[in-house]
Amino acid sequence: MPESPARRCPLSSQRPTLANVAAAAGVSVSTASLAFSGAGPIASATRERVLSAAADLGYLGPNPLGRQLRSGRSGIVGVVVGDALRRSFRDPVAIQVLDGLVGTLGEMGLGVLLIPGPSDPAEPPVDPLVLSAGMDVAVLLWGSGAHDPVLDALRRRGVPTVVVEGVPEADVATVGLDDRRGMTELVRHLQSLGHESFGCVTLAFDRHRGDGFVAPERWHEVVWQVTRRRLDGVLDAGITPVAVYETPASLVEHGKTAGFAILSRPDRPTAVVCQSDLLASGVVLAARELGLRVPEDVSVAGFDGLDLPWLAPDVLTSVAQPLAEKGATVGRAVASLLAGDMPEPVVLPVALQQGTTTGPAPR
Repeated sequence: MPESPARRCPLSSQRPTLANVAAAAGVSVSTASLAFSGAGPIASATRERVLSAAADLGYLGPNPLGRQLRSGRSGIVGVVVGDALRRSFRDPVAIQVLDGLVGTLGEMGLGVLLIPGPSDPAEPPVDPLVLSAGMDVAVLLWGSGAHDPVLDALRRRGVPTVVVEGVPEADVATVGLDDRRGMTELVRHLQSLGHESFGCVTLAFDRHRGDGFVAPERWHEVVWQVTRRRLDGVLDAGITPVAVYETPASLVEHGKTAGFAILSRPDRPTAVVCQSDLLASGVVLAARELGLRVPEDVSVAGFDGLDLPWLAPDVLTSVAQPLAEKGATVGRAVASLLAGDMPEPVVLPVALQQGTTTGPAPR
């Protein structure tokens, strides 16, 4: 039986070219190119004739790939998220930051390539796209630690990089939060309500993404900077938590698992401080299922300042961060790097946002 001929994309053979436009307008290809670039000497009438011919043919403009090759730029910003995309898009924090970032980059005519971050210790720590994809600037949307393999790979490629919530270094742009101080303020707020016994639910310590109680000797061995700063902020308030529970990711179900574990302890704390609002909401759900009243029996607080109407009637007490502004600030850092400038490190403010999930310690 004879082989069927290979099928071709019909659009590839039907797409008009600049040469077709030039012929229809009765000008040279170089003149037609000038009409689209807006540069060089060309009469207004000639430009209008070229653009009119292009409209008639359905020609939208020169191939952007050729323009990229001539400029030496891809017009793409590689954005490495902190987790697998399937989990990142369940997190309102990641979505709101990306929205602010993509909106700012779009105004500059830049596209975005989303690259998954490390999500499984059995997988390579660096996604192949980090090693090979064309990008003018890279953004790491989580606080990298010392000798981060993704950042090291970008350095070897010479890709200018913005690190979000990482450690300020001379060769990268950084956008951070005053989250350590914010967590200290949150704990002190609870102390002012009479709380002395605290539990803490954290984000992942490192790419191994543990799930369970963490012994005190490991509290200072955190690799990922977001987790480290927020845990240090709790300790800065002068307390020693009765329990620290590490979760693999900022998801409600992980907070619920942590909540069941902490609130079922014989030394149950009167206050649980969580490193994200999704984790805190999971703890609230666990408390409800255990028959505990929030905040009469246990106070719960988070971090991010999210609006979670599905948690009603509870409204989380939280440390609010400027999510959309953080994304826009990252976009402005990208613009500076593209211009050949290294922006100064930025630390965005946070603010305590009191809700209904914290109250006086039970007597």
